[in-house]
Amino acid sequence: MKAATDTNKMVPVTILTGFLGAGKTTLLKRILTEYHGRRIAVIENEFGPESIDNELLVQESDEEIVELSNGCVCCTIRGDLMRTLNELRVKRQAGELNFERVIIETTGMANPGPVCQTFFMDDEIADYYRLDAVITVVDAKHGMETLDNQEESQKQIGFADRILISKKDLVNDADYDALRARIVRINPRATITAVHFGEADIKSLLDISGFNLNTILDIDPAFLADQHPDAHDHDHGHGHGHDHEHEHEGECGAHCGHEHHHHAHHNDEIGAFVFRSNKAFDPERLEEFLGGIVQVYGPDLLRYKGILYLKGINRRMLFQGVHMMMGAEPGKPWLSGEKPNTKMVFIGRKLPQEIFTRGLEQCLV
Repeated sequence: MKAATDTNKMVPVTILTGFLGAGKTTLLKRILTEYHGRRIAVIENEFGPESIDNELLVQESDEEIVELSNGCVCCTIRGDLMRTLNELRVKRQAGELNFERVIIETTGMANPGPVCQTFFMDDEIADYYRLDAVITVVDAKHGMETLDNQEESQKQIGFADRILISKKDLVNDADYDALRARIVRINPRATITAVHFGEADIKSLLDISGFNLNTILDIDPAFLADQHPDAHDHDHGHGHGHDHEHEHEGECGAHCGHEHHHHAHHNDEIGAFVFRSNKAFDPERLEEFLGGIVQVYGPDLLRYKGILYLKGINRRMLFQGVHMMMGAEPGKPWLSGEKPNTKMVFIGRKLPQEIFTRGLEQCLV
């Protein structure tokens, strides 16, 4: 992934995805209504029956790009996303359109992966637009059922930087907690919030910088506790607990190690695992290993991100990827009182944690 020249001048893009009926369109209408006078270009994968056109459009139109009554613009993807983004760019550069940010609303069945990749594949798009974040809306009432029946919905969660759970008032606390725990096992790095779309904090949904390498790598504490109740005491260098984790592999998609008795695990295709070590990586071996892993498992890797401790480098290295596309850049120096360490999270489809972990351990000095 190449870094563009000046990120401040780039147009930020938010991808809004989620289950059918979860409330994506309600949220989008709310953003457009609240940001009156702030110009947003909305790209819709399709005009469904519940679309923004009925309330906000100036006129019915066959145009692919239409003005909305509040000064925003809306367009449908009739062709391909890359072409639509380039058309918007050309019109904005020519002064024909005025917008400050883009929101792409995907269909309820869409896998956000190819949409994310668009921002790293085409140079003109990569130089002009800055992919900010993937926001996924989950319906509390039907979430479990959707995750059971639709692998695409698991991918939507796996790709997310921020997860919003709607309709929490329709379920009891135990069901909500079970859904939340399942989401954390699929994606421990996304923030999860229960929202009423009438009162969601819109500002917290824009400018998340989820694809920015400098953003902090937070991992849900519940996930870490579930993986290893004593995780923080151990260094991956001596292979603690791998055989024990391996026994459970078929049971829960991502190895979660211990404590299986207290909640039923769903056998989700998409899952996550974390690699941590206090030992330094050999930079060349690590680069070679990660390059090979991405070649083999790229299609099944959704998002991966890490803060790396490399031998001979006195600052942390930041790395992240989407499918086959991986990027890295230097981060802040390690402070004198700080213990340098590596923390990496991989989210993907049936990833062989054992292969990744052993390979990464072989790259340690």
